[in-house]
Parts: sequence; C-alpha cells; structure tokens
Amino acid sequence: MDKMPTTDTPIVYAGVCCYRDAPKMLDWLERAFGFKKHVVYTGDDGKIVHAEMAFGSSILMMSSQRDDGVLGKLVRPPSELGANSQAIYIAVPDADAVHATAKAAGAEIVMGLADQPYGSRDFICKDPEGHIWCFGTYAPRA
Repeated sequence: MDKMPTTDTPIVYAGVCCYRDAPKMLDWLERAFGFKKHVVYTGDDGKIVHAEMAFGSSILMMSSQRDDGVLGKLVRPPSELGANSQAIYIAVPDADAVHATAKAAGAEIVMGLADQPYGSRDFICKDPEGHIWCFGTYAPRA
C-alpha cells in the first residue's frame, strides 16, 4: 500500500459515511452530486475498506458497512438506525445545478431549493441509503 499523506495542521473532514452497498454508492455520488473517485481500497472479501471521493478541493471518506473493527461497530447506516445523527453540508457555487442532477439521479429531496435570510440558496436531500446531504451557496471560512 502507498504511504498515506499526513499533515502538520488540523484539517476537518466533514464525514465518514458507511454504506451497505459502497460500490454502488460511489457511482451514485458521482452521478448525483459530481464527486470523483480519488482512491478506493478493497479487502480480501471485495468490500470497500476505505474510499475517498473528491469534490472540489475536499475529500469525503467512506467504506462498506462492516461489523468488525472499532469504526464498524460504532458507525451504522441511517437505514439501520431509523434516523441520522449528522448531516453533511457542502458549499457549491450553483445550488440549482446540483439540485437538478441530484433529483435526476433519484435523491429524495427533503427540503427544496430555498433562499435563506443569511444569504444562502440551499436544499437538503437523502441519498438512496438515507444519508442527509445539504448543499448551499453559503461558504464560511476560518
């Protein structure tokens, strides 16, 4: 395996999503939101043990749902829990365009496009396995 990159400063990665059918969801995320596969590692059983999807200069990490290992025991797909404990927010230059591709790919739109009082235009949707995705034009910076 190649040496994994490291950092000298903190970087927040907004989420690690576990999916029952991770290969299918990698393709769906490309089609629906415009993510690009950055790296995919599979185990001997063919399941994805670690994948990174690029979106602009950001990376979303994900894997197949597993019942072994610490993370696999702690993180479950929303469909197993009947709820979500977090949502992923992604700032985009054109929320209307992402909304159109997400809807065309079959995302469940749970809040349609709306102009917010703080200046953002955004929407909220669920992917086929129930993860919540928020897209908007508001892009705060530290």
